[in-house]
Amino acid sequence: MADIRSEIQQLGEFGLIDRIAQKFSRVHAASIKTIGDDAAVIAGSEEVTLVSTDMLLEGVHFDLSYMPLQHLGYKAVVVNVSDIAAMNGTPKQIVMGLGLSNRFSVEAIDLFYEGVRAACANYGVDLVGGDTTSSASGLVISVTIIGTAPREKVTYRSGAKVNDILCVTGDLGAAYMGLQVLEREKQVFLTNPDMQPALERYEYMVGRQLKPEARMDIVHELADLNIVPTSMIDISDGLASELLHLARQSEVGIKIFEDKIPIDNTAYETAIEFKMDPITAALNGGEDYELLFTIGPSDYEKVKNHADIHFIGHLHDNANQHVMISKQGTVVPLKAQGWDHFGR
Repeated sequence: MADIRSEIQQLGEFGLIDRIAQKFSRVHAASIKTIGDDAAVIAGSEEVTLVSTDMLLEGVHFDLSYMPLQHLGYKAVVVNVSDIAAMNGTPKQIVMGLGLSNRFSVEAIDLFYEGVRAACANYGVDLVGGDTTSSASGLVISVTIIGTAPREKVTYRSGAKVNDILCVTGDLGAAYMGLQVLEREKQVFLTNPDMQPALERYEYMVGRQLKPEARMDIVHELADLNIVPTSMIDISDGLASELLHLARQSEVGIKIFEDKIPIDNTAYETAIEFKMDPITAALNGGEDYELLFTIGPSDYEKVKNHADIHFIGHLHDNANQHVMISKQGTVVPLKAQGWDHFGR
């Protein structure tokens, strides 16, 4: 009988994570939260420790033909800070591993670490160690971040309740449209190297792709308002995907409204230019690194006038029903069609 071979892409990233998690049990009581959230949670004396890690691979997560090394270093830190923000925590330290091919000079790595240093300074994070090794092809970046939070203020994906309000920060879809612009300009350059990239009109979106920011400002503002979100996740793989994560882990249903989803005007117009539905970019684009969180109805008055928090819907008691109400009033099922690391 032939050996059975299962393809990873059939499971997808999150199916693979679930499969791995099922094979491990907790040994230490201090391991409060293990696999399955934006960060692991480890007990401490007064505060818990938050630990998260992200990998960025050349040719999968970034393209050095249009990603400046300084921006890449900055982004490598930001995507990890965003995970700590999503746990309602404070980032403290990072360790960084690099796999380097012989394409990279000392000066190139200096540029990369200029970006790392700028992000560390911006978010109050210390680089405390790491590892470097050779890579057979391309650049490999692995960052592990350590943060802290008061135990009673840690926010998980699993805490949302029926009738909670769904909130998102900032705007969505711009990073994805920035990527589309960069990919288009790359193809133009490959066809005619004398052509200069036409990026002036797309500056905001390109910036959102190349140099995102983590929303630690919102975490601090919510703390000042004495609000602890009932659940939270950062939007790295697309709004629809993150909504379904919250719904699954909290065992609730989702109802959002298309006309409440925040989309920047230039991103909206650029999506039309690319013959794309702007709401598709917002739902499935990813890499916005905004925060999706839920609050109880009693906290609504505290944030109802916040210019950068948008109320896109609410949670209900049918855990199998996740829908968006279109601008025309049509009920549209929500599906996770965002970034899947093993589905491309």
